[in-house]
Amino acid sequence: MKPKKLFILLFSISFLTVGCFEDLDDNPVSTTDLNDFVWKGLNAYYVYKDDVPNLANNRFNDSEYDTFINSFSSPEACFESLLYQRQTIDRFSWITDNYIELQQQLNGTTYNNGMEFGLVRFSSTSSEVFGYIRYVLPNTDAESKGLQRGMIFHAIDGVSINVSNYINLLSPNNYTINLATYNDNGTPETDDDSIDPINQSVNLSKAPYTENPIFISEVLQVANQNVGYLMYNGFTRDFDTQLNDNFNYFKSQNIQNLVLDLRYNSGGSVNTAILLSSMITGQFTGQVFNTNQWNSEIQAQLDPSDLINNFTDNDDGSTLNSLNLGKVYILTSLSTASASELVINCLNPYINVVQIGTTTTGKYQASITLYDSPDFSSSDVNPIHTYAMQPLVLKTLNSVGNTDYIDGLEPDFTAKENYGNLGVLGNPEETLLAIALQHILENGRISLPPYSSQEIVGDSKDFTLTKNRMYVD
Repeated sequence: MKPKKLFILLFSISFLTVGCFEDLDDNPVSTTDLNDFVWKGLNAYYVYKDDVPNLANNRFNDSEYDTFINSFSSPEACFESLLYQRQTIDRFSWITDNYIELQQQLNGTTYNNGMEFGLVRFSSTSSEVFGYIRYVLPNTDAESKGLQRGMIFHAIDGVSINVSNYINLLSPNNYTINLATYNDNGTPETDDDSIDPINQSVNLSKAPYTENPIFISEVLQVANQNVGYLMYNGFTRDFDTQLNDNFNYFKSQNIQNLVLDLRYNSGGSVNTAILLSSMITGQFTGQVFNTNQWNSEIQAQLDPSDLINNFTDNDDGSTLNSLNLGKVYILTSLSTASASELVINCLNPYINVVQIGTTTTGKYQASITLYDSPDFSSSDVNPIHTYAMQPLVLKTLNSVGNTDYIDGLEPDFTAKENYGNLGVLGNPEETLLAIALQHILENGRISLPPYSSQEIVGDSKDFTLTKNRMYVD
């Protein structure tokens, strides 16, 4: 594929409406045709193509190819068979039978009841799980029912949550959470903690919802210093203008330090990651932000300059409000992934990134949406089905070549949220924010809370198509 054609594909993805697909049942697509789409799309774009023998251009003659394609009972089975080291290297490629829902979620719209939660088990040997509410989205069912950050639930529809059933229990559009209290038994250690059920439940219903990823943006007055605090929960292109407006406010307040809270941010747009990083800095315009690495076939066809993303001072001609900071504090957790990690990794060679929290997910690859069309773009899509793929198509490297952080990015200061006392987001006394502020005030001298053995096993983003996605716009 010629470079020009490749980049036309990368930047021409557009939203498609439901109206074209009203007669799908009248013209069902064959499994063979879907499997053919899967193989050809991965053969063209998959970043690990060179490592999968069955994706080699010369792997099959015509009859062997037909046999291979017809050996799978579903496109999902065909897709999974062609992925490279699914449990370790490629944990993130996926396929959907409803790309309309995918496009909505990439634009920030999900089916949501407004309760954003984490799921925790006390140790790696325990199967019992409890949920804690991280935050509640405004104008949602959860807000109307009075749910708040820090509330604990131990069961769904009366069924206790465990590592095997939480996906099924929390997937329906309607369910009831059974509340509990967190009992630390008066000690700082977590080994003797327990979850005590109470006779209280709340029924929740999901509805379409577009989340503004800018959840909190404020300036804190800390010992005569102006500290910007931004809780940013998703790299969503539709909110880039609002993000820039927030940095204009930070700039007008002459902030000396910025705390960027990405603990619940599972990723999104690469372009937004570049913009955010350029707003934090501003003094590196035109310098290398990151380099992309495609499969060898695509890589060989691209000019080296096409592989590089640079820091910028504008967004499609609109001037960015940049702070020119030499240090940034970033709060992280296991839920911090993809584009969030890209910001951390790519700022590290340029400024002092003080990471506080726990190790991140470990996703350094990006994807694009492949449709069943002549060039895999959203033009001339096969009208008789709504399958699409989101395979990993490139790896990201920072300006000094760091990539492959499969085990995540480790914090400079390790701390977990206190599930028995979460605190108020944005409040200077909240656990992770307090550590950042202490580091600012005490010039690097801090005290850390006792480390908990409790383990996050999932969160509310597990129930969306776009969790841990870093995608090329």
